[in-house]
Amino acid sequence: MFRSAICILFLGTCLVPANSLSAAAPVGKKHIYKNVGDRELVLYVTSPKEKSDSPRPAIVFFHGGGWTGGAPGQFTEHSKYFATRGLVCVQVQYRLLKKKTDKDPTNCVQDAKSAMRWVRSHASELGIDPNRIAAGGGSAGGHLAAFVGMVEGLDAEDDDHSVSPKANALLLFNPVFDNGPDGWGHQWVKSRYKEFSPFHNISADDPPAIVFLGDMDNLIPVETLHAFEEKMKADGVKCTTMIFEGMGHGFFNHGKHDNKPYSETVLACDKFLNELGWISGPPTLK
Repeated sequence: MFRSAICILFLGTCLVPANSLSAAAPVGKKHIYKNVGDRELVLYVTSPKEKSDSPRPAIVFFHGGGWTGGAPGQFTEHSKYFATRGLVCVQVQYRLLKKKTDKDPTNCVQDAKSAMRWVRSHASELGIDPNRIAAGGGSAGGHLAAFVGMVEGLDAEDDDHSVSPKANALLLFNPVFDNGPDGWGHQWVKSRYKEFSPFHNISADDPPAIVFLGDMDNLIPVETLHAFEEKMKADGVKCTTMIFEGMGHGFFNHGKHDNKPYSETVLACDKFLNELGWISGPPTLK
């Protein structure tokens, strides 16, 4: 209760890692994936320099910021790296909640699904294999990544529902994927938490996942990660987890801790995607 009270009181500080507030500029080609009223929502596509005759796997990244802040660019270095490994990488802009609001994050999850649908429906022109599109994200962006892989419903009415928004793999960096009564964000979703919470929607058709967490994270208890892993594996879903000693929320971001956890998490994702058969050969990160 004490931990939850502190995080609610200092939500903007707790959930937005310092360096994500000054995230790098997003790289790649800019595309409009959705119009909401007069607003254009965009995403940025980073493609490998080398040409390929075969469709490539892709990663769609969602930035963190507590559903109230952050911007595309948090995963710029990740995108640049995985492009060297032959993946097409996408960074997504989505609508944010006002910092003082009682609204639920329906707009956020709808935009996440819309972005996934846009990428899959444009797979041919982007050179992407529509059956190998991963979702990745950190913190609240990790929630969105897990959501598009694991949760049905809350689709935007204007979406083409014949196109699946479901991710084929998940790369989750300290994701706030438990929105239940004892989890993060419950004050917004309240009794509807099962509509939003990936932790409460685990099933056998979920995509394989790799999840990273620091054992000093003030938002996500290590016990939550252990329970998530156990439930995933009980349903026969591949779930790899890594816990980083002495690390708090946002530890994985490029530029933090001399980039040691950034490098370790990126290399672990590289190995994970290699195990899935999406990439091959040794990592290019030294």
